[in-house]
Amino acid sequence: MTPAVAVILGLSAITAILLLGAFYATTRQDRKTPVAESPGEIPPPAEAVRRSPPPPPPDTGHVGIDYPDPRTIKVGDTIDCQGARSRVLGALYLSCQGVQWTEYLLDDGSRRHRWLSVETRAGLTPDDAPHLEVLLWTPVPTQGMIPAKTMIIVEGVEFFPGERGTAAFRSEGFTGMPERGLLDFADYRATDGRLLSFERVQGEPWASAYAQPLPPGSIVIEKKAG
Repeated sequence: MTPAVAVILGLSAITAILLLGAFYATTRQDRKTPVAESPGEIPPPAEAVRRSPPPPPPDTGHVGIDYPDPRTIKVGDTIDCQGARSRVLGALYLSCQGVQWTEYLLDDGSRRHRWLSVETRAGLTPDDAPHLEVLLWTPVPTQGMIPAKTMIIVEGVEFFPGERGTAAFRSEGFTGMPERGLLDFADYRATDGRLLSFERVQGEPWASAYAQPLPPGSIVIEKKAG
């Protein structure tokens, strides 16, 4: 082999080695560089998606801040309840086994007086916050019916027994009841959520009424008592 041929073969070998090295380097670079994505379109990791906090629940308002607190109603106030102006004639302050609530007698100018009960109820579980239960009671004739400890039928609706007991009460203003005394009560609930309650001052006949839960903010205190 002549020196010229040897030189040519050596140059060819070196060129081949350089080409192979360039190809190998390009291949490694392609594997390291991801495809570019548009700004803002990079998806978050799956773990980040799973740990993202849920959206906050809708704000339903706060008692005493976003709407009047029904617990501040006083005898002599004028309130707006479901679009009807009523004057608070009197109040009963009741207590039964450590549970306290208030019932207000309302006069809206009609011949039928209605009661408004306000009670702070405990949550269903120890972790649940207490909530305010406001019920508007409308008298219903029961024709001398006595509340039983089993299911009863009133106006074709089946009501099942719930809470019952005897509460001590103190009255203020006009209520048609003694200044102090004991009040027997028996509550019932229908499968559609309707409430029925029997009440009587001990020694008096039973009176009954349907309850209608009121949503937060449905009561406006228009005029405070002087």
